[in-house]
Amino acid sequence: MSFKEGFAEENNVKIAYRDYGPDDAEPILLVHGLGAQLVHWPDHLINFLIENNYRPITFDNRDAGLSSRFSAKPSFTLDYLKYYLRLPMSSEYTLKDMSKDAIAVLNTLDIKKAHIFGTSMGGMIAQIICSMFADRVKSFTLVASTASVPGPFNGPTREVQDVMLQRSKMTNPTLEDVYQREIKWVSLIGMEGRDLETDEFREEVIANYNRAKDKADGYGYARQLLAILASKNRIKRVKAIKAPTLIIHGEQDPIINVKNAYKMKKLIPQSKLKIIPNMRHLIEEEILDQFKEDLLTHLKQ
Repeated sequence: MSFKEGFAEENNVKIAYRDYGPDDAEPILLVHGLGAQLVHWPDHLINFLIENNYRPITFDNRDAGLSSRFSAKPSFTLDYLKYYLRLPMSSEYTLKDMSKDAIAVLNTLDIKKAHIFGTSMGGMIAQIICSMFADRVKSFTLVASTASVPGPFNGPTREVQDVMLQRSKMTNPTLEDVYQREIKWVSLIGMEGRDLETDEFREEVIANYNRAKDKADGYGYARQLLAILASKNRIKRVKAIKAPTLIIHGEQDPIINVKNAYKMKKLIPQSKLKIIPNMRHLIEEEILDQFKEDLLTHLKQ
């Protein structure tokens, strides 16, 4: 598939983006999750959107991929203690700042209004986009996300928390370190029984590793995670969302429990909810097949 790439720059922050075009199709801005690069969006989702006359636009959040990196070095022990004691936390930037990065991409491409599709942390950022910048939003699709700040007892499973903490501490990782980490991570949050010991998966991990701007900086992931944990609940913002909203969530999600999806359904006026029984946290092709017609109907409203 063809695409154009560039950078959106506002307030000394450069955000790398990829525009799949065509220019006359309906733009849909995809906002990704914690630690993800724009290349982590699955081809089957991008192709499905293009085939149905949509214009997917993806980007690297700050502190990921080719976008600007920041400088703070979070104190893992202190921040983890604050997390467990539910004490106030501070971060170098906020999810609100990250929502402005997304708007910067639309501004650079001279797009007045777009469909917004956010997953996980990207869904949290997208909630702010849809409430603060309502005039820029055609519709909202929220996947595997929440308006609440994840806590130690209402957030990820302990096994997932352990892997996230290990990644936050990982600096100067080798390619093999990253490969083994990705196998463990995807086995936890992807569809159960998926075979990851394949040449295709390894080649994908290598390509993503080589693309990253600063491979030695494990703090980028930690800074993003801290931005999530230091944020306030978005209950009031979410209640103010007026855009037509489709909520997709996996019944088996180990990062954001499915009960959050039911809560989001109550918070967002006139939203629609689809729970997928065998979905965890990722959008594999078999998962997309179960909601792609719902998505198409939603986008065409």
